[in-house]
Amino acid sequence: MERDNWIQSRVTRFEKQPRFAWICSIAWVALVTFVAFWLHLGSIGLVDETEPLFAEAARQMNVTGDWVTPYFNGVTRFDKPALVYWIAAIAYKIFGVNEWSARFPSAIAATALTGLGFYTLRRFGYASPAALDSFPSQPAATQTSLQLWLSAAIGSALIALNPQTIVWGRTGVSDMLLNGCIGSALLAFFVAYAQPDRPKAQGRWYLAFYVLTALAVLTKGPVGAIIPGLIVLVFLLYVGKLRPVLREMRLLWGGLLFAAIALPWFVLVIQANGEAYINAFFGYHNFERFTQVVNRHSAPWYFYFLVVPIGFLPWSIHLPIAIARLQFWQRRYWQQQPRSAQLGLFAWVWFGVIFGFFTIAVTKLPSYTIPLLPAAAILTALFWSDQMTRSRPNRATAISHWANVGLLVSLAGAILYCTRWMGDDPEMPKLPELLEQSGILIVGAVIWGSAAIVALALQIRRQGRWLWGVNLVGFTAFVLLVLMPATAIMDSQRQLPLRQMAVAIVQAQQPAEPAVMVGFAKPSMVFYTQRPITYIEELDDVPRRLVKLAAQRPKPPSILVLGRTRKLKESGLLDADRYRYETIANFSVYQLLRINLPLKR
Repeated sequence: MERDNWIQSRVTRFEKQPRFAWICSIAWVALVTFVAFWLHLGSIGLVDETEPLFAEAARQMNVTGDWVTPYFNGVTRFDKPALVYWIAAIAYKIFGVNEWSARFPSAIAATALTGLGFYTLRRFGYASPAALDSFPSQPAATQTSLQLWLSAAIGSALIALNPQTIVWGRTGVSDMLLNGCIGSALLAFFVAYAQPDRPKAQGRWYLAFYVLTALAVLTKGPVGAIIPGLIVLVFLLYVGKLRPVLREMRLLWGGLLFAAIALPWFVLVIQANGEAYINAFFGYHNFERFTQVVNRHSAPWYFYFLVVPIGFLPWSIHLPIAIARLQFWQRRYWQQQPRSAQLGLFAWVWFGVIFGFFTIAVTKLPSYTIPLLPAAAILTALFWSDQMTRSRPNRATAISHWANVGLLVSLAGAILYCTRWMGDDPEMPKLPELLEQSGILIVGAVIWGSAAIVALALQIRRQGRWLWGVNLVGFTAFVLLVLMPATAIMDSQRQLPLRQMAVAIVQAQQPAEPAVMVGFAKPSMVFYTQRPITYIEELDDVPRRLVKLAAQRPKPPSILVLGRTRKLKESGLLDADRYRYETIANFSVYQLLRINLPLKR
């Protein structure tokens, strides 16, 4: 009774002081997103091989003034549409050309999605349709309001604080921007759908759905419309409201708005590049990725059954029961529920459609399932808000709680011994040793071990409903005290030597002297030197390509060659009988040479 009175007093205070409530809400979202996305955002270098491609293409837009056709290293880049480049290029103009600006599109998209997730859950985050009924211990209004605040607070934290979202929210590629646009579009749709009695507000939110879907298409192409369209279609068919909702959505006007935003750039880029763009983007990067393996990104059919649980740790341990508790197979029951109580069902459809869509796709990458993580967060948040307002968990929930304790113990052991499983990365040969010397692995083991002890104590005292707080504190501490220092160590081993080489190239390069990378392609060199780099990945092709470079006009005085020392030896460039060279710089496993001309025969 004392606990119930305390809860009721807190909820009453929030309800009577809406300004105070929303100040706390904004502060909570700001804190969560700052830790997840903005803290030390630009503290490490761009990570090869993909991130610098986006960063440099955006920089080239400012340099060339061509905001239609993206370029990298003097070659058109048709992998993705232009929105991510536009945002990064604008960030460069405002904040300067740096890593922080390159990652700004991802961080701002993740932040906006988290904020909209909080808003949606605060309004419609009922733990279950039963939450609209009265509870024995408290008045229905108080209980329902408490669940809404719990759903919003927990859900927004889960949307931001999970491994995959943190990684991609701090990486300057298009994946998180796509996630932000698709996730926000779907949330906007549900907010509109859930309030049929407020036509003006409903119309504005449907308008936002069309705008955000168009932005998703401008981020990654047709998939930006296909995924939210499929989710909305499946959901409306399930609840039996397809025709009335489609009338509400005003498809004709919405379609025109969508086309006005999404299509002009595609028209301009096709006019500028013709069939080359159509074949590269629509053919290779969309149709072929879905129907066949591209860039050797193949995986077994069960790939995402492993990726999603790992990428959503530690919350994924509760995903099965969070989904099962909805009893989604009870279609008639859900069809009888008010729209405002169907957020859990909508999140389940959201999760299932994306999971199924990319499981069917032949090309598989871990990042493809990022757009289902907000749905997973909503499902799990509804589960926990339900647990917080129940007196005792049922048997299935108790099993889930004990599994949570076991997971925390497993994480402690995995962190402590992770260096034994690390592969022998030729670019980071000292990484396992440095991680052990830093002591952060012990810190990580202590964090998860302490969380396991607290979780065990809560279970013994039958207070398992607070496990979400243990997970949240433990995961946040792990991010701040282990993950961020570990990424700094990895950067010092993997990317810092390349940035040092970029400085050496800028300082040493003579007029008309080409710079060549042998044995691998590291796009970060183009970004950090802000100069064209010639890649020769096939070692057997090195002699022919060097002869070709030596014969170009204006005739170069020499050729700068960068590569791992082992690759330079394999290519024969360190053979004094074949080449006249001098060593310009050595950093870690990399070496910079100057090959003097004319070449020896």
